[in-house]
Parts: sequence; C-alpha cells; structure tokens
Amino acid sequence: MIKEVLIVEGKSDIAAVKRAIDAECIETGGFHFSRRTLQNIAAAYKRRGIIILTDPDSAGENIRNFLSKKFPLAKHAYIPRDEATANDDVGVEQASPESIRKALSKVRTLEINTREDFTAAEMVDYNLAGGVDSSRLRDKIGAALGIGYGNVKTFVRRLNNYGVTRAEFMEALKNVTPINS
Repeated sequence: MIKEVLIVEGKSDIAAVKRAIDAECIETGGFHFSRRTLQNIAAAYKRRGIIILTDPDSAGENIRNFLSKKFPLAKHAYIPRDEATANDDVGVEQASPESIRKALSKVRTLEINTREDFTAAEMVDYNLAGGVDSSRLRDKIGAALGIGYGNVKTFVRRLNNYGVTRAEFMEALKNVTPINS
C-alpha cells in the first residue's frame, strides 16, 4: 500500500490503479475541479501527501501543472505515452498494472531550489534535440528517469527540477539505443 493519495483524472483511472496496487485515489474529474475536490486534495496533501498521476497528454500536463502550483511538495509519477496508449486512446486507464507499478516506483518530487545543471544546448550534443530521433530518445530517457516525456524545454526543466543527477542521466543515456544503431 502506498502511503500517499494518488491524484488521477477519472473513475477509469482509479479502476486501473486499483488493478495494479492498493492505494487511495482522488479523481479530479478533468480540469474543472470542484471546490470539494480541491478541498479533498488539500486535506490529503496535508495529511498523507499526494502523488500526481495524470494522463501523458496535454490535458494531463495542464492538470499536473495546476496542481503543482497549488501543492508544491506533491510527488509526481509518469507513465510513458507508449505504455498508456490502447484503442486509439491515451490515459492512465489504458496502462497495464505493471506500467502503473513501474511509474510509481520512480516517483519524483519537485525541488524547491531549482538547479541549472542541464541545458537545452547540451541536449543537442546528446542528440536529444534537433535530431531526427530526438523526440523518441527523450521519451525513452524520460521513462527511464521517471520524469515523463516533454519537448526540449520541458525535458530540461524536469531534469533540473526533479533532482536528476548527472550520473542518473548518463546511465539512462547509455542504456537508450539510438534508432540508427
């Protein structure tokens, strides 16, 4: 059982989480949070902590960003998009129990004092920006590090804000094979 309360988007997401682990969940009902929902999330945040587990799409990212601002010490779990896609739909509810457990094993917390260890310029050097296969490589490395997929700017921000070390980054980079290899 996970100590924190998982914040997910909908009832189907709760069902998928329950198939994977024993955890308490709160559904946001999409981006239009009711006052009651925000009160419940705030209470869980204060009492047990929360883990935000939203869909790997733009709507899920918007919800995550909104909640991150309101609850800065919230933890974050990301399911890679390819592991959360089925039947032409993307979401937590499409992920396998194993994918959900794997995402929850790589939970990250935003750091209060952000760093500038990683830059967009160096992402070009690692073929994570500007290359034909850069998007796929960022997706794979983001999955390995538990920070999810993002464009270059978002990816660098997550590397810096989620406390990813240079050693972790280099290990993930070493383990991801470019498509041309």
